[in-house]
Amino acid sequence: MSLRNRLALAGGAVVLAALALASLVLYPSLGAKLHEQHDTDLVSAAAQAPDLVRAFKQKNATAAVKGRDADEPVIPTGPVDVGSALLQFLVPPVSAGPADGFTDISDRDVAVAQGEQPAYFHDAAYDGRHYRIYTAAMADSPGVLVRTAVLTSVVQGTLDRLAFLLVAIAAGGCALAAVAGRLAAGRVLRPVRQLTEAVEHVTATQDLTARLSADGRDEIARLTRSFAAMMAALDESVGAQRRLVADASHELRTPLTSLTTNLELLGEGPALADPQAPALVAEARAQAAELTSLVNDLVDLGRYGSVRAHTEDTRLDLLARRVLDRAAARSPRLDFTAELVPCMVRADPDAVERAIGNLVDNAVKWSPEGGRITVVTTAGGVVSVSDRGPGIPAADLPFVFDRFYRSPAARSLPGSGLGLAIVRQIAETHGGTVAAEPLPRGVRLRLALPPTG
Repeated sequence: MSLRNRLALAGGAVVLAALALASLVLYPSLGAKLHEQHDTDLVSAAAQAPDLVRAFKQKNATAAVKGRDADEPVIPTGPVDVGSALLQFLVPPVSAGPADGFTDISDRDVAVAQGEQPAYFHDAAYDGRHYRIYTAAMADSPGVLVRTAVLTSVVQGTLDRLAFLLVAIAAGGCALAAVAGRLAAGRVLRPVRQLTEAVEHVTATQDLTARLSADGRDEIARLTRSFAAMMAALDESVGAQRRLVADASHELRTPLTSLTTNLELLGEGPALADPQAPALVAEARAQAAELTSLVNDLVDLGRYGSVRAHTEDTRLDLLARRVLDRAAARSPRLDFTAELVPCMVRADPDAVERAIGNLVDNAVKWSPEGGRITVVTTAGGVVSVSDRGPGIPAADLPFVFDRFYRSPAARSLPGSGLGLAIVRQIAETHGGTVAAEPLPRGVRLRLALPPTG
């Protein structure tokens, strides 16, 4: 998961935790307030009882004039809906037991009616429903008991809606915080993303000339400036290394050229009377040539290990053909065959041609008189060179592309041990790979480069 998404989730989690904590505090508080409000409504409804009694008496008096039965009760004994609650009158004598259309009368209710106990609240169930009930003695009417009640489902329904609202607010706040956090993180982490892309570019291309812009004084800007300074120092160090290699190669080539020229003149002159002198001169010339080859390989190793000067669409098969033609002209004693399939790669043509040349030179060095060397290119960007020489022992296969590595059998032959190392370095610079595969007779060396398209 990206840092941006982690920051967004962290922001959402913090907001969710804050809203959840607020809800845990708010819900019980609002619930208590709601219960208190309903209790207040019950008390207010009970306070309306005297007015209702007077209204009932007035109604009954009017009905009596019209022939109402005198045995009918003056006020109803069953619960009456007064809007905010149910109200029930219990006239004297109040006794414990069943009540008309509502919960039973308890001994405590009797004590309240007689003025022996204060008014009180309690919860009770009747006919499958739960009620909050307030029981009190009616003012100015000794012995009369008033009970007001409200369904607890009304309170619970309000609390349920409140809980749903709090959950919705928490979820919405969390989602909004996550979105806002992701947008803010994207803006804040933009310098980090740019720094990451620059470092990945350097890792992929070894291009230390890329520069980073760092505005501001925060930690990210300081980190960017530190990376920029480090890359500049590395670029200067690599440049100094290249200049050292170039200067050293120039200083080494100059005396080697003079030495080779002097040896050639000495070998052609008549002044050597010693019969062993020609052989010694020839050996010295061979060693000078080997030293020159070593210097050239060292220079190429440093040059091809640096950033590519340029890349272009290059026909791998045409490069292999040029190398093969030169090798065939230099080594007519060998049999060169080719299976070249057209293939286009994005590469430095000089570097890739040098790599193929090193593979072919290695095959030439190990091939016996009349041996066959086969060069193959594929459409997938692979060039392979096979020979029918003595092959490479299995123990030496993992090391054939290492610098200065020479197997015991190769130490008696000329060479610096850098040719195949240059091949691997060129391959890695281009994002490719190298491999060595033993054959029943000889070995096959492969160079694989990413094809275009």
